[in-house]
Amino acid sequence: MSGTTLCPHCMTRFRVAEEQLEAHAGMVRCGHCLQAFDARADFIADEPDPQLDLPIVDAAAEEVMAAELVAPQTLAEQIKLVTNDEPVTITTRRQWPWALANATLLVVLLLQGAYFFRVDLAAQLPGLKPLLVNACTALDCKVSLPRDSEQIGIESSSLEAHPDAARLITLHALLRNHAPYAQAYPELELSLNDMDDRPLARRILRPQDYLPASQPSETGLAARRELEIALNLDVADLNPAGYRLFLFYPQ
Repeated sequence: MSGTTLCPHCMTRFRVAEEQLEAHAGMVRCGHCLQAFDARADFIADEPDPQLDLPIVDAAAEEVMAAELVAPQTLAEQIKLVTNDEPVTITTRRQWPWALANATLLVVLLLQGAYFFRVDLAAQLPGLKPLLVNACTALDCKVSLPRDSEQIGIESSSLEAHPDAARLITLHALLRNHAPYAQAYPELELSLNDMDDRPLARRILRPQDYLPASQPSETGLAARRELEIALNLDVADLNPAGYRLFLFYPQ
């Protein structure tokens, strides 16, 4: 049994097969945001082909049905309403409300898509960003910078003793944004470890901690650009033997 399911993280709907539902107790990974979720929660099975439900009728009944289908069409063609000296058939009068409803629904869907994917749209289509920002001002939302951790990374890092103070160590790191658009500055988690690789201390470094005072964090790390970090930390008498440095975006 095939159908569609909805990712609760990014609201993307995609097709799933019966084999995917049976494997791993229904757990799948979204191909858009890469988050795992239970596909059975919002699963909608495909409707059967309408032709499979059509009854089989004999020739006499088929002729009656054909007559019933032709008669209303013939009557509608004969009866015409005159508006502004132009003939308008009854069929035409009944179709325009449906066309208006469909057009309205399409506009609503496009606006919803622009709202939920405003960050991606602003990144991929910079010309739309001013329009999205103005719209978000009225809707009390925000067009933030993208946060794709797979497109930004730590190219190199080192930890060394400060030459002028025994209590200080200097963290050096090189961040690079590989994306073709600007991204938000990430947060860094630094762990100082002992000889057995057990943590002695841990610190979350936010952009305002490692950026120069003259460099605002709101502009983000430009497309395909690097950022060198040199940060002095007071370790007192911890005497770390090693460290670990991770990059992440908070949820």
